[in-house]
Amino acid sequence: MPEKSLQVRHLYKLSLEMDGPPTTISAGPQGTRILVGASTGKFEGERLQGTVVAPGGDWVTQRADGSMKLDVRITLLTDDGATILVSYSGIGLVKDGALTTRCAPLFETGDERYAWLNNVQAVGVGGVSGTTVEYDIYELL
Repeated sequence: MPEKSLQVRHLYKLSLEMDGPPTTISAGPQGTRILVGASTGKFEGERLQGTVVAPGGDWVTQRADGSMKLDVRITLLTDDGATILVSYSGIGLVKDGALTTRCAPLFETGDERYAWLNNVQAVGVGGVSGTTVEYDIYELL
């Protein structure tokens, strides 16, 4: 098989606000769980824009090595009225005192205008600033 380079197209910039303080379940068998609500925010891109609406959240697992496993589900409402479920897993690492995140979003919608998203594998890079989580989300081509 010939070697291929990774090609991406920017889908949108996502800004999520954490809903209040997290719930922590310490020292469970999988690690420490941190449950964070995330049901407000916005996303903006060339082909997608709108707001983040409830329900949504992140079920973080704090791992023994200090990294975090992300398990996120959020609901997007486009400016033209389509509802899109986004689910992703990923990894969070603290680098130079800041939390950086990498994720792999998948999309689900029944809206024909956005049905193309149902077959997109995306990747995201981002981080946290205060109570705001920001990602740039890219479609793998």
